[in-house]
Amino acid sequence: MTKKLYKIISEVMSVPASMITDQSGPENIENWDSFHGLVLVEKLENEFNVKFTLDEVIDVKKVADIKRHLKNHKVILDE
Repeated sequence: MTKKLYKIISEVMSVPASMITDQSGPENIENWDSFHGLVLVEKLENEFNVKFTLDEVIDVKKVADIKRHLKNHKVILDE
C-alpha cells in the first residue's frame, strides 16, 4: 500500500514517485500547495475508502502524517 500511496502523491503533485519519502511535503515538493493538498485528500479518501476529519487534513505536514492518519483509519500500509 505504501507504493500505492506514493503513486497517488506522485500523480497529484506531478513528481516522480522515486522522489517521495516519509519526509516529503509542502516544504520540499513545489506543487504541494493548498489546491493540490485538497485534491490529494479527495483521491486518498476515494482510494482507501476513508473520510478524514478537518483536524487530520490540517495536521498533515509530510507524508509520514498521511501514513499515520491512514493507519488510524485501519488502512494497512506495508513498509
